[in-house]
Amino acid sequence: MAIIGEAMNRILKISPNIQITSARRIVNTRNYLIHGYDSLREDLIWAIVINHLPLLKSEVTKLIESSQEVR
Repeated sequence: MAIIGEAMNRILKISPNIQITSARRIVNTRNYLIHGYDSLREDLIWAIVINHLPLLKSEVTKLIESSQEVR
């Protein structure tokens, strides 16, 4: 998740209006993981993986497919 958050942070610098649900929250979660280990809640992290990662995967797949159609 830290890598996803770092990638999203870089993408937002280039394209701040990217159509990714909760893009800013993804970056915030990365910061929490990297800097907040003393208060890390494993159940919260697992809930994010189960509940939100499938949507992110779907949105990224659509963005990739739509960018390939433009070429």
